[in-house]
Amino acid sequence: MAKKQKKVKPKEVPTKRQLSRWQRQKKMQRVIIIAAAVFLAGILGYVGYDVGYGYYDTEIRPLREVMIEVNDASFTTGYYVKLLDAYTKGEDASQVYYMADVASRQIVRDELIRQGADSLGISVETHEVDESLEETDLPDEDIYRDAITAILLNEKLLEDYFGPQLADTMEQAHVQVMLVESKEIANEVRAKIESGQEFTALTEELSCNPEVGGDLDWLPRELMSDTLGDVAFSLEPGEISQPIYDESTSKSVGYWLIQVTDTDEEEGIQAKVMLLGSKEEADGIKAKLDSGEDFADLATEYSQHESKDNGGELGWIKQGDMGDAFDEVAFNLTSNELSEPVRDTSVQTTGGYWVVKNLDRGEHELSEDAKEALNNQHFSDWIEEREENSTINIDGEKELWAVQRVMEGK
Repeated sequence: MAKKQKKVKPKEVPTKRQLSRWQRQKKMQRVIIIAAAVFLAGILGYVGYDVGYGYYDTEIRPLREVMIEVNDASFTTGYYVKLLDAYTKGEDASQVYYMADVASRQIVRDELIRQGADSLGISVETHEVDESLEETDLPDEDIYRDAITAILLNEKLLEDYFGPQLADTMEQAHVQVMLVESKEIANEVRAKIESGQEFTALTEELSCNPEVGGDLDWLPRELMSDTLGDVAFSLEPGEISQPIYDESTSKSVGYWLIQVTDTDEEEGIQAKVMLLGSKEEADGIKAKLDSGEDFADLATEYSQHESKDNGGELGWIKQGDMGDAFDEVAFNLTSNELSEPVRDTSVQTTGGYWVVKNLDRGEHELSEDAKEALNNQHFSDWIEEREENSTINIDGEKELWAVQRVMEGK
């Protein structure tokens, strides 16, 4: 819409008296400006002389310098400071370091969304941002306007760009899946299913992650992991897979091997440990230890706990540091006694075996949940591709300065 032209008022011809008054006013303005500049220079010079480089150089100029570049867009350190401060509002200073990378990556992601949407002719009107600011009761500041703009563009991209590209039907498989900790248990599960036991009931009983198993309903291959997709679409309806090992999957169970090396009434216990992914593996490692193999070497090679980098050495720990399942055994061991494998469902380990049953396969209508998941996946892939093809620079030194600046304000 063209902007309305303002009516231009005819200029009046000034009189000699008016000209004389204006000239005196301008002269006085110049005197005031020069005096103010001299005063400011003196102040800055004094501060610079006092601390070595001046208040402006240490407190103002860094905020105006460019810290993040995303193609042709740039963001100052001051912008980042405001965003990081907003992210950590109400938190103590220790959270600032944790959120530092999150804030910088969010700036990059939001700008990639804006640039990508612009290339597709998708935009957000000012009044839409204003309405969202009012609804969410957020301040009318640049960091909040930019964040809301990115959210609104995200929604429009999903609805107007990615959504219409989805077909109503796709080749899909209706599968039931279960993740168990070992091949031995996977074979046990297969035998029970083939004997007529119900898959879902077995999932609740034996699965490492019951919440991600069971009946997955109809899903396209794109929404399955590579491992599950390869199996699900190779099985015939009614067929059950052999145990399939997946080293990348995580599960909510692990097994500790613990050896206490010293005790102290005040310090607690000193121990070396290994965290293994299954009882089968833990039994095998314990047998190696019982035969005389070195604990540190085995921990370095097999343990999934961070102490593996130190040969399994935990140092001094007290009750409550490692969890109930660990404490119940560790604080009842005698010195140098090696524990049996200790099952712990409060830890995460990687690696497990899938059992997959294909109920049906073929062209099938997409569910609303599947459509939403596909849209989100396509959007994430689109962002990732844009990031790979963009020029992105984040100045680490300026980021560190900004983090310290925000921490000082906490």
